[in-house]
Amino acid sequence: MSLKIRLARAGAKKRPYYRIVIADSKSPRDGRYIEKVGTYNPLLPRDSGERVKLIEDRIKHWMDVGAQPTDRVLRFLDKAGMAKRDARSNPNKGQPGKKRLEREEAKVAAAAEKAKAAAEAAAAPAEASPEAETPAAE
Repeated sequence: MSLKIRLARAGAKKRPYYRIVIADSKSPRDGRYIEKVGTYNPLLPRDSGERVKLIEDRIKHWMDVGAQPTDRVLRFLDKAGMAKRDARSNPNKGQPGKKRLEREEAKVAAAAEKAKAAAEAAAAPAEASPEAETPAAE
């Protein structure tokens, strides 16, 4: 039986509240669990002490027995100083997507077209104005 330290959702619709529980990895998310070892209320401000509550000695006991925390719970444990979470590196996360790149390329091409048209318009009247003055002078 592989044990997980994970979140089990409770609370009303649009008002989430989570229990941090020890459960068999095969049991449903909100289903049967072995022990409740904390709570998480995402509706409270981040700096609130009531946002995440942990029963540290029970969590340490279950981790010694072999329970594995999920990523979200590991974040809580890392913040509490009970476990170490390695920082993940996803260098492509900050890169823009294909459609945004296409839009930016189209924008640059449109700006170049506009600049070219403006340059042609500025050059055309300069050439046409001496010819326009010559017939008017005669």
